[in-house]
Amino acid sequence: MTPLVENGKGLGGATTLAGVLAVAEAAAPVESLDVVARMLKEHLGAASVSFLITDFTGGSVVRLGSAGSVETDEPARRIPLRGTLYDDVIRTQRPSVEETVDDGRVRVVAPVTNRGDAIGLLELFLPVAPDAVTMREIGESAHALAYIVIANRSFTDVYQWGRRTSPLSLAAEIQHRLLPASLACEAAQFTVAGALEPADHVGGDTFDYTIDRDTVQLSVTDAVGHDVAAALLATLAVGALRRARRAGAGLVDQARQADRAMRDHSQGYVTGQMLRISLVDGEGEFINAGHPWPLVMRDGRVRQITPEIDLPFGFQVAHTYRVQRLDLRPGDRLVMLTDGMLERNAGSVDLEDLIVRTRALHPREAARTLIAAVVDANEGHLADDATVMCLDWHGVDRDRRDADTGADLADASAPASREMGSS
Repeated sequence: MTPLVENGKGLGGATTLAGVLAVAEAAAPVESLDVVARMLKEHLGAASVSFLITDFTGGSVVRLGSAGSVETDEPARRIPLRGTLYDDVIRTQRPSVEETVDDGRVRVVAPVTNRGDAIGLLELFLPVAPDAVTMREIGESAHALAYIVIANRSFTDVYQWGRRTSPLSLAAEIQHRLLPASLACEAAQFTVAGALEPADHVGGDTFDYTIDRDTVQLSVTDAVGHDVAAALLATLAVGALRRARRAGAGLVDQARQADRAMRDHSQGYVTGQMLRISLVDGEGEFINAGHPWPLVMRDGRVRQITPEIDLPFGFQVAHTYRVQRLDLRPGDRLVMLTDGMLERNAGSVDLEDLIVRTRALHPREAARTLIAAVVDANEGHLADDATVMCLDWHGVDRDRRDADTGADLADASAPASREMGSS
């Protein structure tokens, strides 16, 4: 096959990724995916090419149409993932190649993922089975799509529309804007992912993480109350924590500033857990502000970490915050959660057993599975938000991620061994 565009701006060759990104950037933000789809369709002779974006819950995908067909005033058409080929591809991060029964065309579905954040899927229908070179081109194009979505979603609401499979309440809109832009991240020393399922009346849960040169910091918070009042409390807490963190404050000062913001500007309170791990020596420290205790899995067994508990942010009495040590070892899986994972019918879910049974899954999929179990136990109606952050600690001796772009695309039948399309 020859490149579609000359001078490195097409498919094929070592500069495929840069070429696809350049062509997409020349298009309007709302049309960038369509440009790449047309390139692939023409270059590979595909009958159709489409991009499917994951929704907020991670439990379904939405097929994005061309710019002119997007109806932003209607809910996106939801395609549930559970038990589907799409679910297998997202879960394993390996492409699927299958011949369709009706017309003999070949269907290829590849993950669109960046640093462990499963953004969506690339789906193509080809006239013949793809060879190794074609599969690598598809993988590189899927990788490029991840960057295209990340680069363009700040300019248009189309990608936000695609992630909304049901209308959001005002409280839910506020809550989603408090979450990190990417719900998962892979680094050499760790992998982290978060998942949140809002209650029928939003309960004010949030989670956050950030990585700098020497540390990774995580937080989980839960505002008292429901609906807009809880979302506004959560906004105060997250805003204060981020402001302090970005100014270089330590955990104690971050907690103090969140506490002061709550006391100065509200009558409510927020529970929280803040964690910081050194990427240099692996030392961990955290503060627990009235929050449920985390769980850690080590050597096949789950135990509860039982720290000293300080008062939530916003209590109108004198109090302090204590930094406590967290012992993490390579191979550990840490699970931070909110009380929505423990309340009402959620108590019927054996979280410790489920953490053991999902140990082989990527933290992104483990978090989704834990949330789904609680939602199922409550028959789809939560009385309180359910939130999970899952951290796999690999250790400080690792200095590179094992996630080569498209490394496994040449053999779609081989067992999954790494995250693809996210280097």
